[in-house]
Amino acid sequence: MFHHASIRTADIHRAIAFYELLGFTVCDRFTTGYTLACWLEGLGGRIELIQIPEPKSPPDAFGDEHYTGYYHLSFDLSDRTTDLGSWLQTFREQYESAASTPLNVLLEPTQQMIGDRVYEVAFLADADGLPLEFIRLM
Repeated sequence: MFHHASIRTADIHRAIAFYELLGFTVCDRFTTGYTLACWLEGLGGRIELIQIPEPKSPPDAFGDEHYTGYYHLSFDLSDRTTDLGSWLQTFREQYESAASTPLNVLLEPTQQMIGDRVYEVAFLADADGLPLEFIRLM
C-alpha cells in the first residue's frame, strides 16, 4: 500500500496554501530533525511537505528532456469534473485571487491516447515549480 509522496519545499506555508486550494487538508504537523513538516490528504492520496532551510532551485524536470528522477505526481480528476479546461480555469481564478501571482501552467489541457483510452491531460507547477499532472478519462 502506498503511504505518501514527500515534497521538499522552500516555504511550507506557501506550499500548504497551494495544496489546500487543490483540495488537500493538513492532517498532521510535525518536525523532522531541524525543520517543519506536515502530511496533507486529498485527491485520493497523501503528500508530505518538508521545509528546507536555505533551499536551492530544483532542476527543471518538466522542461529538461534529459532529466532523470522524480518527474511528477499525477491526480485523476475523472470523478471530479467533466471538463479539465473548466476545472483549470476555476482553479486558476482561485489561485490567482489567493496568491496574487499567475498560475504556472506547464501544459494546457490536451487529449492524449494512453493504451486504448483517451485522457485529457494538463500540467501545473506547484508552489516550488515542481510539475503536477491532472488527468481525466474521456
